Amino acid sequence: MSAESAGVLDRVVSAERRELWQRSWKRFTSRPMSVVGLGIIVAIVLLAVFAPVVAPYPEHAGKFTDFSNTLQPPSLDHPLGTDHVGRDVLSRILFGYRLSLMLVAVVLGFGVPVGVLLGLVAGYYGGWTETIIMRATDTALALPPLVMALAITSALEPTLTNAMIAIAALWWTWHARLVQSIVASERSEEYVQAAKLAGASTPHILFREILPNTLSPILVKVTLDAGFVILIGAGLSFIGVGVQPPQPGLGTMVSQGTSYLPDSWWVSVFSGLAIFVLVMGFNMLGDGLRDLFDVEVNR
Repeated sequence: MSAESAGVLDRVVSAERRELWQRSWKRFTSRPMSVVGLGIIVAIVLLAVFAPVVAPYPEHAGKFTDFSNTLQPPSLDHPLGTDHVGRDVLSRILFGYRLSLMLVAVVLGFGVPVGVLLGLVAGYYGGWTETIIMRATDTALALPPLVMALAITSALEPTLTNAMIAIAALWWTWHARLVQSIVASERSEEYVQAAKLAGASTPHILFREILPNTLSPILVKVTLDAGFVILIGAGLSFIGVGVQPPQPGLGTMVSQGTSYLPDSWWVSVFSGLAIFVLVMGFNMLGDGLRDLFDVEVNR
């Protein structure tokens, strides 16, 4: 093929890809709830990243106390009020978003690659390899994530780091099961057999041929999983085995605020709403991606 013909082919392929992305984006934006979910996540991520700049009182995210300003209701100076030691609730929520998103990044950053790799190996090789990996996966899936995380954090030290380890220790199982089921159905497809006949190596077949066909359901699963990870992390913090004071964990703030209900309702209510908005954003985005890619994943 001449250089001119190759250039024409590349331009045609690029045009087809742009058209595909344009159609996909149009389908995505045709669902208002999906766009709202994306907007929520983008806004929260930006607020979390720039929390030291946008927070009214960034110093309130740490060991700050002002006992002359405790449990003040929402006002112009403190739009969401203050907590039991005089810290601005809005500022702590913005920094709390940082911790929640970091938890999601660490848990899924570990769980997804491990689960995908094990799922690829189990689904492609089958036989005893698949049996061993899937039986280990089924055993881990039988353990409720929150209960297992509670046991691990109780046995270790109740910190954010240990909470991440506890949740990540089980989260790979969901992705291993998802990918294994996809690969088991793909390994007999013609394009896989053609790659084998062409002499392609196993890593090439797994990562260049089969893996791209699993990316859409994995992406949807990751987006939906983020909301569950946030809820589990908030639950651990609520019962005192997750984020520890004075760190501004959203679950910790809800727990601390319950001691002052119903008079000083704003601490628990606004912290709980912050969790709700973040989880809702991920769920709305995940539902939109699921419709866009026309895939079904177990939640």
